[in-house]
Amino acid sequence: MTRIHVEYHGHAALLTLDHAPANTLTLHGLQAFQRLLAEVASHPEVVVLVLSGQGVKFFCAGADLKQFAGDDKVLARDVVEAFAQAFDTLVTFPGVTIAVINGYAMGGGLELALACDIRIAEQHAVLALPEASVGLLPCAGGTQRLTELVGQGWAKRMILCGEQVSATQGYEIGLVEQVVSTGQGIGAAKRMASHAMAQSPAALRACKELINQGRRRPRDEVLPMEREAFLALFDDPNQQEGVQAFLEKRAPEWRY
Repeated sequence: MTRIHVEYHGHAALLTLDHAPANTLTLHGLQAFQRLLAEVASHPEVVVLVLSGQGVKFFCAGADLKQFAGDDKVLARDVVEAFAQAFDTLVTFPGVTIAVINGYAMGGGLELALACDIRIAEQHAVLALPEASVGLLPCAGGTQRLTELVGQGWAKRMILCGEQVSATQGYEIGLVEQVVSTGQGIGAAKRMASHAMAQSPAALRACKELINQGRRRPRDEVLPMEREAFLALFDDPNQQEGVQAFLEKRAPEWRY
């Protein structure tokens, strides 16, 4: 079963997938992952969630294919639903989510990273959606989220032709936001997290929700929501604290 370790560091939480040798995801592991995400989200002081894989070779190799070795369609449906529910919970996590891709991110493992807000890849990372090579397809958002990030051309190369992408290629095509040396991913994520923690918690959550809404709705629908969200921030004490701190040339003291 996939074990998931969680550590809290102030306003950040670090989740580590641990299922040797490739950090694969099982049905029960996905269900545990969703429960853990809900637990972390219940802590309003946590504004950043960092995900990584145990070890130095794999971030996550996706679903444990042993689950699909037979013709049990009921089990397959349960696994697909577990992927959907867990990754939807990740997408709607109220804070910033950062995937530290510290090795192979294959299939559902890459889809896990795609469900995060930001992706940091270590130099040795390899990214791929190879499901079609075993008679399956990406079913946890891969066909849509990958296309949204890199466009149809690269999405088709990776999904239809099984092309693997290096960390550097991933950065060049917009699949990852930063590439760092091997072993430096967590440190880079912590530095990025510190920038997120400098933002007003309420403003950060509102901005993320608007960006996500813009992925699903026409712009003309989201622009009025943006204005309403701006005005709603005046009901949050951090709005006055942020402005006063700026005028007084000091760091704001946010309330969570």
